Amino acid sequence: MSRTAEIERITKETRIRLTLKVDGTGEAKICTSVPFLDHMLNLFARHGLFDLEVEACGDIDIDFHHTVEDIGIVLGEAFKKALGDKKGIRRYGQATVPMDETLASVAVDISGRPYLVYHVNLPKVKIGEFDVELAREFFQAFVNHCGMNLHINVMYGENVHHIIEACFKAFARAMDTATQLDQRVTGVMSTKGVL
Repeated sequence: MSRTAEIERITKETRIRLTLKVDGTGEAKICTSVPFLDHMLNLFARHGLFDLEVEACGDIDIDFHHTVEDIGIVLGEAFKKALGDKKGIRRYGQATVPMDETLASVAVDISGRPYLVYHVNLPKVKIGEFDVELAREFFQAFVNHCGMNLHINVMYGENVHHIIEACFKAFARAMDTATQLDQRVTGVMSTKGVL
């Protein structure tokens, strides 16, 4: 079974082409015109061992919001498509990742029910030209379009770059666990028989 997806999204604000291979090796080819997001997506692919290609352009002359949110939408759709009926997946995953002075914990449930809990206390600042509040927009878009529960909790941290990076790394590792096939799981991991 090939767990891959290719998604293209074209709006008046963005044009995105994305390819995902869930059972990859962490290879990434990312070009979004948002350098900090490129960095986060590269490390997401590497730490989750997903093969990921993203080519995006958008109305970044206005700001990065539409591009970041729409990439979250497309990546969420790609995981949903690649996982199909979700038979045999572990469904749940969690990871706690340190990044120097920061500690972030992420738990996921690929349940079909979108919900985001985001306990990440960030000042309204920028990393380069990236508004840090856009990280939440990315995760919310991903959750809504993948159909999953995502809980992100940062216990402590000072450097804003480290905080967001720890979140993406923990997210990658939690997604890797949740999407893994487990031979012991027959059908889907639910007493309802459907996710």
